Amino acid sequence: MKKPFNVTWVARAGSVLGGLGILLQAPKAMASEADLVLPDLQSVAFLGGIPGSTLLMWGLGICLFGMVFGAIQYMGIRKLPVHSAMREISELIYETCKTYLITQGKFILVLWVLIGAIIVAYFGWLRQMETIKVVSILAASLIGILGSYTVAWFGMRINTFANSRTAFASLGGKPFPTYEIPLRAGMSIGMLLISIELFVMLCILLFVPADFAGPCFIGFAIGESLGASVLRIAGGIFTKIADIGSDLMKIVFKIKEDDARNPGVIADCAGDNAGDSVGPTADGFETYGVTGVALISFILLAIKDPTVQIMLLVWIFAMRLVMILASAFSYWSNAAFAKMKYGNADEMNFEKPLITLVWLTSIVSIILTYIASYYLISTLGDGTMWWKLASIITCGTIAGALIPELVNRFTSTECAHVRNVVQCSKEGGAALNILSGLVAGNFSAYWMGLAIVVLMGGAYGLSMLGLDLLMLAPSVFAFGLVAFGFLSMGPVTIAVDSYGPVTDNAQSVYELSLIETLPNIKQNIQSEFGFQPDFTNAKRYLEANDGAGNTFKATAKPVLIGTAVVGSTTMIFSIIMILTNGLADAAAIAKLSILSPPFLLGLMMGGAIIYWFTGASINAVTTGAYYAVEFIKKNIKLEGVEKASVEDSKKVVEICTKFAQKGMINLFLTVFFTTLAFACLDSFFFIGYLISIALFGLYQAIFMANAGGAWDNAKKVVETELQAKGTELHDASIVGDTVGDPFKDTSSVALNPIIKFTTLFGLLAIELAIELAPQVALTLAAVFFALSLVFVHRSFFSMRIKVDEH
Repeated sequence: MKKPFNVTWVARAGSVLGGLGILLQAPKAMASEADLVLPDLQSVAFLGGIPGSTLLMWGLGICLFGMVFGAIQYMGIRKLPVHSAMREISELIYETCKTYLITQGKFILVLWVLIGAIIVAYFGWLRQMETIKVVSILAASLIGILGSYTVAWFGMRINTFANSRTAFASLGGKPFPTYEIPLRAGMSIGMLLISIELFVMLCILLFVPADFAGPCFIGFAIGESLGASVLRIAGGIFTKIADIGSDLMKIVFKIKEDDARNPGVIADCAGDNAGDSVGPTADGFETYGVTGVALISFILLAIKDPTVQIMLLVWIFAMRLVMILASAFSYWSNAAFAKMKYGNADEMNFEKPLITLVWLTSIVSIILTYIASYYLISTLGDGTMWWKLASIITCGTIAGALIPELVNRFTSTECAHVRNVVQCSKEGGAALNILSGLVAGNFSAYWMGLAIVVLMGGAYGLSMLGLDLLMLAPSVFAFGLVAFGFLSMGPVTIAVDSYGPVTDNAQSVYELSLIETLPNIKQNIQSEFGFQPDFTNAKRYLEANDGAGNTFKATAKPVLIGTAVVGSTTMIFSIIMILTNGLADAAAIAKLSILSPPFLLGLMMGGAIIYWFTGASINAVTTGAYYAVEFIKKNIKLEGVEKASVEDSKKVVEICTKFAQKGMINLFLTVFFTTLAFACLDSFFFIGYLISIALFGLYQAIFMANAGGAWDNAKKVVETELQAKGTELHDASIVGDTVGDPFKDTSSVALNPIIKFTTLFGLLAIELAIELAPQVALTLAAVFFALSLVFVHRSFFSMRIKVDEH
């Protein structure tokens, strides 16, 4: 293998190149987000004379409620009973994840130096902004990184508590606790995540001086986007290297799922948290923040009346507070109903109460949206704007519930597409298994695309009912509100997504603990915990619940990617406002057309980068999995041992971490330098590029996520319903699941933060570019593009598996 690339050198080079902008100065651009000044929130009264700032102060209390909710659930799960054999496994998983997360934290700070150099070059040197403002942007970006990192750590910690508690609870002989504990853990993550993110944004809005708030919002969004991108991409690579390395041993050595003698299993469990807990949690934190910043920017750029600005700003933040209350109420109500129905049942469909929770939260959110809108903005415009804006958000809220329902139709263990994958595997083996999974993914992209288009079309129609009297480009605001509505039941969306890694790990913890083989285990559990363990039903419940977890892991992915695409519309509009002098330059507007060659070429280039990214991320998984499999084959011991050595397990984790890091460097720096290059090359080429990335990325991500989900649950059907472990049918389903692993948990999910980071960082890059003289901009475009090609080349050749010489 070649020597790893020196990241420090890249950071230094980026700093120097970023500073080249001081060589020549061009006329100042029109006001951008960093120049925006927030209106005085005290100047408009709501609800019988209460100033907007006072209402938002109450919102801080609701955020504290959400944080306390998360903390109470955390402490409650930690105190749940668990056998020491299971707790030891979950703590080993936690220690492994902790080491990985610390490594990623250091890497994020290195990349922050690169981003910070661009921020200083633009705001400090080119825009000659006051030093204190530049420092504020840098500080806000660090707060954004810290927010993403903190909630990711919290999610990893509580999930490693919940996995062993869930595994132990299954021994009680009833299925309900194996459903309740993962959902409690997920809700604690969701409530804490949304509350912290909203608390920070409210603090910026309320306590940061008005002329500093704009830069702070931009810095915060860039920081959380950077943190989420690294944790999501690297986590996705790590988890699938480990998963594939572990799964293929079942075919090679004919051993059972999560066999304790397999040194890849601990790495797989750590990967479940790194990829399916750490990554999604950081991604969710960033999604809510960036969407909010995009809407704030739009309101301040496209609306001239300060009164209207204040009313919409307060309204938007109130809607986010409503989301916390709606989720808490729906969770408690659904929990009470589920306990009443399933608490003493011997059998339950684990998916049904989760589906009920999603729809209940959606309905409650919609009702509260209309009520809050009436009380807050009933005097806006002609008096009808409250229900029109509430209806636009409702389009997104419906999407947030409808998309998971559609995902179920393609990935659930009960759905026709998964059954088709199983049936095809019976006669056609792995080949037809893979082909039928591709069918499921492609069909899902059609139906979800259709649903998103219909709901966005409805929002567009509503935006034509008078919103143009209040703002420029009302349809863009409507699309931003649809993305906002996608997130209107955020804590529940995060909760059902986090359900998956807990159920997956619970099954692994059960097997790795070897609890059934411990001496006098039944008597010990009876004397210490007061019940007789039911090992037969416990394994059955855990496997069935893992299938439900697979399904609901899949549901959140299209919601987040849909939010990224729809929300990026609002950020792209901000760039268009800069390039067209607030939509006043007709000649510039004409360049936003396929009749304009640069714009058309940009549309074509965006698709190219999406396909490169897909290939490079899968290549990182493939290469890492190759070396993981090679190591496991040489070192696995099946005779005379009960467990794999801790040293061998750590070596597999080391392999996963190494290739996750290498892959992340190539992926992130290609995106970084490509964004700078195309922004400097031509502004309208860049707009086409951003639009294309969003559209290609949407369908690529949905296709890959749902194809992977179908393969995953087809394997689950073979294992649980057909009881066909160890057969040729099982081997075929494992091959399909192995193909689907990087589809659903690496490439597809990583496209979400990449789309948002590219668009958000692109906003800064384009402002940097238009400050430069044309010759300097073109020179930098060539330099940055050459650097991007270095990393494109490295994304294959530095990761390539050494070919045997014959």
